[in-house]
Amino acid sequence: MRPTLFLIFCIFVTTAFSQNQSDSKNNNPDKVNEVRLDGLKLLAGPILEGTYEYIKNQNSGFGMSLLVNLNSDNDYPENFSITPFYRMYFFNKRDYGAKGFFVEGFGKLATGNDGNILESFGNDENYTDLSLGMSLGNKWVNTNGFVFEVLLGVSRTLGSNYGNEAYLRGGLFVGYRF
Repeated sequence: MRPTLFLIFCIFVTTAFSQNQSDSKNNNPDKVNEVRLDGLKLLAGPILEGTYEYIKNQNSGFGMSLLVNLNSDNDYPENFSITPFYRMYFFNKRDYGAKGFFVEGFGKLATGNDGNILESFGNDENYTDLSLGMSLGNKWVNTNGFVFEVLLGVSRTLGSNYGNEAYLRGGLFVGYRF
């Protein structure tokens, strides 16, 4: 009886402690939400652009950017824009992804004032534009969840009389993944 109890005890102990040890360097995979602010536009503007991204898996994510021009008298073409996007991440060397080089497809709904672009008519026209485009960028995430991102892209306007024919999308974003 004693050897049987000892054998059962050994099996119990080995199965209880045979769980995989998690690597302390891996980030928490439950961190799937990310918020960022564009520091470049905020310093040069004042233009506030905030972004939320949901990390779908280690290779993709989707989200939305919201831009508000806090000084509509400056030369920036947009006063307000909302930009939904979808991203595919490439070249991930670690298990916890959604960082590194990415390609992004986006749509943008923007409003603004043409600022007398059409000089021959001599009047300012408010516009609302819808555009589609692509971006390239790189994202770095440290183990604490802090994010730095570089982004550059371009979009083409779909049928507008007064706004820009194309928009440049870019920035230097800082944020946090939680």
